[in-house]
Amino acid sequence: MSASKLTSLATSTLSLLLERQRLQASHPTLHLQLISTNLHKIRDGVIILRTASDNEAAENLRAHYERLRGMFGEEAAEKAGLHTFVVPSVIAIVIPPPMPPSPPPLAERVPSPETTYEPYTDDPSPDPDENGILMQQRQMMDAQDDHLDHLSSSIGRQHHISLQIGDELEVHTGLLDALDTELDGTGARMSSARRKLERVARGARRNGSTVTIALLILILLILIVVFKT
Repeated sequence: MSASKLTSLATSTLSLLLERQRLQASHPTLHLQLISTNLHKIRDGVIILRTASDNEAAENLRAHYERLRGMFGEEAAEKAGLHTFVVPSVIAIVIPPPMPPSPPPLAERVPSPETTYEPYTDDPSPDPDENGILMQQRQMMDAQDDHLDHLSSSIGRQHHISLQIGDELEVHTGLLDALDTELDGTGARMSSARRKLERVARGARRNGSTVTIALLILILLILIVVFKT
């Protein structure tokens, strides 16, 4: 893998690490396997660049790797087998300092030009590439925040619609319960009327001949009275 591809891989890995740090409280294993794989590829790429005698690119990439490994965490890096690079020691050759020249006579001394001193700071000047990477990461995080805001609004609308559906279901359930009660009352009334009709029919079958004889006697009496008068 070329140095440019490895640098691009380091940039994407930095994005994943920043997102993981932002969401680590709720998602502790977010992008864990992908970050570990990318760091292994970057480490192998540093070794290949050193073998190819591309020391400058290898050193820049090694610095990116060490910084990304530090963001990943020492414990997680050791578990994933991501070891740090051992910088080879350089044998220092001690050279005695040169003897300072004897100062010129006072009459021949020339005043040195005024030296401009800059205020000391602990933070070195930021790398333009790192500023661009951080700006890109901020833009990606802003886009993700906007996406999450839209998603939250959509979830809120869905929740409101589900509450309305629940209210309508409760109303329909009440109507169905009332209809069921009315149907039960109607069925009870029909059963009572059916029993009454059955009792009347049984009484008519048992007393039908008696009623017929009584009606015939009544008609006969009426005819006798009519003919006698």
